[in-house]
Amino acid sequence: MAALKGNAVVGQAGGPTAVINQSLVGVIQEVQKYDHITHLLGARHGVKGIMEEDYIDLKRQPTEMLELVAYTPASALGSTRHKPKGEDFERILGSFKQHDVRYFFYIGGNDSAAAAQIINKLAQEAKYDLRVIHIPKTIDNDLLVTDHCPGYGSAAKFVASAFIGDNLDNRALPGVKINILMGRDAGFITAAAILARQREDDGPHLVYIPERPFCVKKFIEAVGSTVDRIGRCLIAVSEGIRDEKGVLWTKRVVDEMEGGRGKVETDSFGNLQLSGTGSLADYLAGVVRSELGKRKSSLRVRADTYGYLQRSFPSWSEVDAWEARLCGQMAVSYSLEADQDGSVALVRLPGTSYACGTQLVPLESVAPSCEPKTKRLPDEYIVPAGNYIRDQFLVYAGPLVGNLPKVGWFEQVKTSHPYGGLA
Repeated sequence: MAALKGNAVVGQAGGPTAVINQSLVGVIQEVQKYDHITHLLGARHGVKGIMEEDYIDLKRQPTEMLELVAYTPASALGSTRHKPKGEDFERILGSFKQHDVRYFFYIGGNDSAAAAQIINKLAQEAKYDLRVIHIPKTIDNDLLVTDHCPGYGSAAKFVASAFIGDNLDNRALPGVKINILMGRDAGFITAAAILARQREDDGPHLVYIPERPFCVKKFIEAVGSTVDRIGRCLIAVSEGIRDEKGVLWTKRVVDEMEGGRGKVETDSFGNLQLSGTGSLADYLAGVVRSELGKRKSSLRVRADTYGYLQRSFPSWSEVDAWEARLCGQMAVSYSLEADQDGSVALVRLPGTSYACGTQLVPLESVAPSCEPKTKRLPDEYIVPAGNYIRDQFLVYAGPLVGNLPKVGWFEQVKTSHPYGGLA
C-alpha cells in the first residue's frame, strides 16, 4: 500500500525540556526526505494552535536553522496545558480535513498520548485516513512501556550537577541543606541526585521520593543521625512526597498555613501545581530548625526549591539529545507503513555497553484508561527504609546522563610536623 499523500502537522505539549526540539527537528528532517508529504505544519502551542489554525510551514527550513533550534531548550513551537474536550476534538479533526492533513506527530507526555489516541479514534470513526504518532517526552521519566523518556537524561544531569555544587558548599559550611526537586508521582528526578556522589561521605545523604510515605518524625531522626555522624546533611526531596494516607505534603503544608482553607493551584488536567511554590522547602527547614536546634543551637539550616530550572536549562545530555532526535525521525519512519499508529518507545538493548533502539507501541499502552497510568521508580532501586536510593540505579541512569564534572580535594596528611613535613 502506497504512503498517504497530503500534509502533516507536528505539535509540542506539556512541560518543555532541554531536548524537546531535537524531536521536533528529527520530524522535520525526516519529512524533508519525502515527496508524499507536501507541507509540514507546525502547530503553535499544540492542540490550541490546531483548533485556531495557527500554523508555521516547517518543511523547507534551512539546515543551519534546524540545527540551532535542535540545541535550543524549551518548545520552539510553544507548548500548552490545554486539555481537549468534546467539541475540541471535532475542531481538531475539522482543521485536519480542511488542510488535508494525513499525518499527525504529537510530542508530549501521557496526556498528549491520550489526546492523540482520541484524535486517532475519531478519524477512524469518520473513515478519514490519518496516521497518528505520539513522540514521548517528559523529564519525570514516568511514561509506561518506554525504558526511559527523552528529556529525563538532561534534567537528571542538571540535578546531579547542581548537587555536586551543593555538596561542596555544604562541606565548606557544614549544616543541613534541603533541596526540593520535581516529581509528582515518580522519584526518577530526585533519585538522580545520587549521581553527584564522588566520595564516600558526599551528599545527598538522604533521598525522599513519592513512592514511599514521608513521615516527619522519621525524617528528623534520620537528619539528626546523619549530622551526628558526619557533621552535616544534604537532602533530596521530591515535591510529590505524600503522607501515609497518600495526601501530598505540599497540600498539607498550605492547608496548615491557611488554617485549613489552603488552596493549591491546579491545571486543566486537575494536577496540583507543586513546582511554583517554596512552601514545602520552608516547612521542612523550619521543622529541622525547631527540632534539631534544641540540641544544636548553632546548626546551619538552608533550603532551596529547584523548580522550573530543571526543565529547560541549556546544558543537556548528549545521549538524551541524540535519542530525542531519533524518536522524531522514527516517528516519521513508522508513519509510512499502512495502518501504523502508536507511540515511539525507547528500548534498551542487551550488552555490556549502553545501546538503545526504538519500537512502535499502541497509544493505549502509553495512555491507558486504567491504573497505573504512569510508571513509578521500581522497588529494586529503593532502600527498605525508603530514605535513599540503591547503587543499582546508577547503572540505569548513569548512561542517560553522561559525563559529570569531576571535583578535586586535598587528602589529609597525618604528620607530627605542623606544616606536613615541609622544610
